[in-house]
Amino acid sequence: MTPSAIDALPDTPCFLNGGFSTLRHAKVSVLDRGFIFGDGIYEVVPAYGGRLFRFAQHMARLDRSLTELRIPNPMTHEQWRGTALQLIADYALSTSTETQKTNQLVYIQVTRGVAMRDHPMPPGLVPTVFIMVNPMKLPSAEQRAQGVACVSAGDFRWEKAHIKSTSLLGAVFSRQISVDAGALETVMFRGDALSEGAASNVWVVKDGRLLGPPRDHLVLEGIRYGLIEEMCRAAGIGFELRRISRAEVLAADELLLSSATKEILPITLLDGQPVGSGRPGPVYARLYAAYQQAKEAPSP
Repeated sequence: MTPSAIDALPDTPCFLNGGFSTLRHAKVSVLDRGFIFGDGIYEVVPAYGGRLFRFAQHMARLDRSLTELRIPNPMTHEQWRGTALQLIADYALSTSTETQKTNQLVYIQVTRGVAMRDHPMPPGLVPTVFIMVNPMKLPSAEQRAQGVACVSAGDFRWEKAHIKSTSLLGAVFSRQISVDAGALETVMFRGDALSEGAASNVWVVKDGRLLGPPRDHLVLEGIRYGLIEEMCRAAGIGFELRRISRAEVLAADELLLSSATKEILPITLLDGQPVGSGRPGPVYARLYAAYQQAKEAPSP
């Protein structure tokens, strides 16, 4: 990166390997296995008004991903929490934009560490720990009122999608498909079965019930999986996780996306064809309202 490109980076706070720095000054070895192999995991935790949202669930998924990669967790959950909250406070002091002070995304990354390039997992490495805070850009009022357009594609990624891995080239290609088509997201299928979006989970509404792909190795279980199940139970909306065929997706009354940044968002156009009535539906409206209430409640 040229000096001018480095100067263009935001000089916002970050945490790297036990110390606080800024994005312009933090440096990682070129032999870090995260750089060489994408050998690491990450989490993205929303923070609303300085409060971490569903933090315990994010930590549980971080633990699962690290266990799958055989990387020891370098920090306790309380250490992760304390460092994240410190960065949120420091970030608020570093920006003059009120909207950026309100809602943030805490990005956490852990790689296996630094070693000479060789594919086997070397034992005894010290994991590399990196945390930064970015402003959260939520969907616009227009997107919520009108819904968004998506395109479909085959899911050509690996079969360990349940690991939140930094090896994201498959997701990059998948997301670019929608960018090239002028759409918001790519809805992917493994053969005839719905899997997920490039950076979202995908939900099908039929006859008032919410359907989602099962929790298995073919889908990254978003933190909203558990939250949406809780909201459906409270609202009396039927909830079921199972294999969903392409025909069921195309015949859906509503299609929804969920992610940390999208929260709950309606798809009203898929591959140029209207979904259901072509407008956001009643199940979306109820779940979106419930999500906003959940953001205001104390979160573990």
